[in-house]
Amino acid sequence: MEAAAAIAAWTFTSAIPIPQDVGELLVQGEEPIAAFKTFRDSAVFTNRRLIVRDAQGMTGKKFEMYSLPYSAINMWSSENAGKLDLNAELELWTRAGHIKVKLGKGVDIRALDRLIAQCVFSH
Repeated sequence: MEAAAAIAAWTFTSAIPIPQDVGELLVQGEEPIAAFKTFRDSAVFTNRRLIVRDAQGMTGKKFEMYSLPYSAINMWSSENAGKLDLNAELELWTRAGHIKVKLGKGVDIRALDRLIAQCVFSH
């Protein structure tokens, strides 16, 4: 449950190219689909799971990794940003708990919603 609390505080600020070093985290047959910048690192959606990396320490060479298989997602919701609310929000209900992610202006919430639907329904 602690992991879910940590993820809930994150913000995906913008779409980015898929990081070159993500390949070392992938299993056979797993392909990266999209990536987003977080405050300290990145979140990568693959065809099998969401990988969120959180760089730590002064140099950022140490990082913590969270892996959420799409099969663990029971339900999700998305909320677009309004005129006064600058961030959109994505909420995931999983076997690990409730995860809330804020999305910056650089993230297309509807495209992300479609991406999650495509990944969840293909599993």
